[in-house]
Amino acid sequence: MTITNFSLTFLGTGTSAGVPVITCDCDICTSDNPKNKRLRCSVCIEFTDSESQDRVILIDTSPDLRQQALRKKLTRCDAILFTHNHVDHTFGLDDIRMFNVSMQQPIDIYAERNTLDHLHRVFQHVFESHKNVNDSFVANLIPNELSPGDMINLYGVEFTPIRLLHGRLPIVGFRVDVPEGPSLAYCTDVSSIPPESWPLLEDLDVLVLDMLRFRHHPTHLNLDQALEITQRVVPKQTYFTHMTHCVEHEKVDAELPENVNLAFDGLCVR
Repeated sequence: MTITNFSLTFLGTGTSAGVPVITCDCDICTSDNPKNKRLRCSVCIEFTDSESQDRVILIDTSPDLRQQALRKKLTRCDAILFTHNHVDHTFGLDDIRMFNVSMQQPIDIYAERNTLDHLHRVFQHVFESHKNVNDSFVANLIPNELSPGDMINLYGVEFTPIRLLHGRLPIVGFRVDVPEGPSLAYCTDVSSIPPESWPLLEDLDVLVLDMLRFRHHPTHLNLDQALEITQRVVPKQTYFTHMTHCVEHEKVDAELPENVNLAFDGLCVR
C-alpha cells in the first residue's frame, strides 16, 4: 500500500495555559518572536493514501482547535486519536462538527476507555444528542477503544498506542509507522516511560517528546530528563513540545545537541 505526501504539523506546542499566559508580562509572553507564541498542544498528520485520497488525522483536540484549523486551512478530518482526558487535550472536540458538515460523514475517534468515558460525560450533548431539548447542531462521532500496544491501521498508516505515565496517570502516546516510509513517535505529557514501552521507541526517524521547563515537575519531563530519554532512544531527529513561558525559543534551541530541536506552532515535519 503506497502512502505519499506524509507530514506531521505541530498545531500547538504550549502547556495548558498556552503562551502568552493570561496576566503575564514576562519577556517571553511579550516577545515578538512567533516561535514564542504557543497554542495548546496537538498535532495534525497528513498523507495521501493508496487510492489518492488526502487524509488528515488529528492527535488531540485542544481548546484552540478552531484557531489551529483555520491557521492550517484544514478542510477535512478523517480520524482523531486522544492521548488522555485532560482539558487542554480534549475541549476542542465540539468544533469537529464543521468537518462533519464539509465531509458529510461521521468521524472516528480513538481513545482508551477512561478517556472515552470522560468525553461522553463532558460532551453528553454530542454522544446522547437524542436527549437534547432542541434539535442541536452537534458533531457526529464514532467512538473506538484503544489498548496500549495494539496497533490500528488508518488508511494504510499504522498507529500503535504507547503506554506512558503522566505523573500517576496512565496515558498513551503514539508510534506512527508509514509502510516504506518514516517511523515517528508522539509522546506528550510524559513524566516517565514504563519498561514495556521502550521497544516501541526503537528505530525512530522522529521522536516528539514532552519538555515542560528546566525545573523538575511531578507530571512532565524537564529539559534534563527529556535529553536523557533522547540519548537512550537515539532517533534521527527529536522535537520537544508542551513548553511553558520560561522557554525562550531561540536561546534554548541554540543550546540543544545536534538533531534535537524545540518544536514551534506551525512547524511541518516531512
